Amino acid sequence: MPLRETLARVDADLAAGRVPVARQRLRGLISSFPHDLTLRRRLAGVYRLYGDAAEAGRWMYLEEDRNADETAAFEARYGSPGWRMKALAWRCPEAKAATAFAEGQLVAVRTACAEEVGRPVAWDDPASYSDNLEDEAEAPSEPWSVGGVLAGAGCLVLALLFLAIWVNGLVSLFD
Repeated sequence: MPLRETLARVDADLAAGRVPVARQRLRGLISSFPHDLTLRRRLAGVYRLYGDAAEAGRWMYLEEDRNADETAAFEARYGSPGWRMKALAWRCPEAKAATAFAEGQLVAVRTACAEEVGRPVAWDDPASYSDNLEDEAEAPSEPWSVGGVLAGAGCLVLALLFLAIWVNGLVSLFD
C-alpha cells in the first residue's frame, strides 16, 4: 500500500477513535521508512494520546524540538545505548538522516553503544549491537499493587467457579 494511502488511513483511524490501529499502521510505516522523521513525529503524537511519555520520547528522539521530559523518560526506559539503538529502529546509514541534529543523535547513540560493547556497531546490522542485550535483565515494570492483586484473585475465583460448575454438570450427567 502506498505511503500516502496508508497515511490517509491513519488519519481516518484517528478520526474514528481507532488509536491502536493508527499506531500499528505508523509502526509499520516506520519499519518501511525508518529515515522519515515526519512518520516518527506522528507516531510520537499517537503515544501522547496514550500518555506514554517514554514512547513519545522514543519517536521524537531525533527531533531538535523534542520535549525534555519525554526524552528523559525514553532514556530511563531504555537505559543502555544498545537498547536505545534497538528502540530507535533506525536501519539506514546516519547520513540518510533528514537533519544535522538527527544525524548527530544517531552518531552519539552508536558511538556510546560501540564503547559499551567494545567493538564497532552499525545501524544496519542489529546483530552487532543486539548480542549483549539478552544478557541484560530488565527490572520488573512495577511492584504488585492492591488493584493488581485483587484482579488476579478475582480471576482465580472465576476460574474455580467455572471449574465447579463444570464438575457439577459432569457429575449430574452420570447420575
